[in-house]
Amino acid sequence: MLTSILEAADVRAARAQLNTADFERAAAAQGEARGFGVALAKPGLSVIAEIKRRSPSAGDIDADLDPARQAAAYESGGADAISVLTEPEFFGGSLEDLRSVREAVALPVLRKDFTRNQAQLWEARAWGADALLLIVATLGQVLLEELVALSRDIGIDAVVEAHTAEEVKRAVASGASIIGVNNRDLATFRTDLAVAETLAPGISPGILSIGESGVSSPEGAARMREAGYDAILVGEALVRSSDPSALVAALKSAS
Repeated sequence: MLTSILEAADVRAARAQLNTADFERAAAAQGEARGFGVALAKPGLSVIAEIKRRSPSAGDIDADLDPARQAAAYESGGADAISVLTEPEFFGGSLEDLRSVREAVALPVLRKDFTRNQAQLWEARAWGADALLLIVATLGQVLLEELVALSRDIGIDAVVEAHTAEEVKRAVASGASIIGVNNRDLATFRTDLAVAETLAPGISPGILSIGESGVSSPEGAARMREAGYDAILVGEALVRSSDPSALVAALKSAS
């Protein structure tokens, strides 16, 4: 499945490459990004609430999701940032979702996608992203380091995502200031909170850390906080919730 996802991502990345100059101009017109890292550095456990219509592991979660309305509910519950899936073929997202969310809330917004080249960093900022995802497992080390450096030049935060101890080492070596540890196995899509708990010690002091995937309750949030994470990223549980605002508030209470 990951191979198919990356093949589709490469097609989109090549398309973005053709429009780099346009994205650079549009990015410059965006002004200063909202501080994603600043939001995560506040005292207590920060919650990054995600807009996610479907996934390869869960199928349709909410095919009719209204991104702006959902994001507003997250904000009212006390979310510190919003993550938006923009991958279209396997997750049902779009860059239009990203823009509508950013216009609907005052929070920093993360573009969550399979970033493959430099043009997509400019594209992310052009569409209003304040941060974007870089997945260690899908990028060579030289390119990863180039993308982390470029993100700083653009003024957009990079969340460098790891799944294993070796990937955490690579994330640290890339110069990342924010590292996310994903509890979901990219091959099997199974989640286990013990992954983030086990890998937390490998994240150097001074680097902001995010526990991603698998958290659906205050108890799970507390486990991530006790493991030393500054933030959690929660998607499916919030989208399925009948009261996402209340669930955000409950997750934040774990701090």
